[in-house]
Amino acid sequence: MTHRIDHLVVAVHDLDQAASFYQRLGFQVGARNRHPWGTENRIVQLPGSFIELISVGEGAAISPHQASAFSFGAFVQDYLKDREGLAMLALDSQDAKADAVLFAERGIGSFEPFHFERTGRRPDGSETKVAFTLAFASAEHSKAGFFVSQHHYPENFWNPEFQRHDNKVTQIASVTLVASDLERLRAFLTAFTGVQPASPNGDDLSFQLGESRIDVLTPDDAAEIYGSIEAELDRPSFVAFAVRVGDIQRQAQWLDSAEIPYQHIGSRLIVPASAAFGVAIAFEPT
Repeated sequence: MTHRIDHLVVAVHDLDQAASFYQRLGFQVGARNRHPWGTENRIVQLPGSFIELISVGEGAAISPHQASAFSFGAFVQDYLKDREGLAMLALDSQDAKADAVLFAERGIGSFEPFHFERTGRRPDGSETKVAFTLAFASAEHSKAGFFVSQHHYPENFWNPEFQRHDNKVTQIASVTLVASDLERLRAFLTAFTGVQPASPNGDDLSFQLGESRIDVLTPDDAAEIYGSIEAELDRPSFVAFAVRVGDIQRQAQWLDSAEIPYQHIGSRLIVPASAAFGVAIAFEPT
């Protein structure tokens, strides 16, 4: 079964500062939530996908990784010891327990599914219950995290009121992973996504997931496409994501008004990683 992108996990030190920056980009950013183990997030929701801004809250009691238990909190905590940025990619799942079995069969993860619940809020501020089951995969020697997420109360999570953004962004278009050796990731990502990659430029890889995709690029190609990147070049790392916007000229004016630096590269507007908490953000025409 082919998955689609469910959400991106952007790890930051100062959650409210990051949320303020995304508001300046023209996004509506949700209220602060806290996971049972102590990480805290604020969410930018789009139709069918979202961007999760996440940090480690005060008093967090984060469990370490174990042989059969991938610790989401520990991954975020360890990532933030080195840098801020796009730490993890989550695909959607209709059955996370079955996906965990499949990942084990494919040799990309033998972790138990992880279930958790938290309190969410409706647009009117009232509380509601949301719950998720996650199944993790692991790419050897990678700085990037991979998992699938099953929503148990999707009707309580997805809400059109949260999906209305001043910048008119409609969806996540792509996420970019940089690696010096692309072939080492081909088998892993094929097993993780369930799709065979295309090679649009002969060397780079692209995994099409519905209307979105995962691009796997060399550091040189990524730097050319995004102007500059921030990555540990000896380890595969997520360095950028792109979103679709209806009026690219309007978005340029919005960024100008907000005094946010960007470059015109091709048909895109690129906000550099140095200004965007370690991850380059591309706005591209719908």
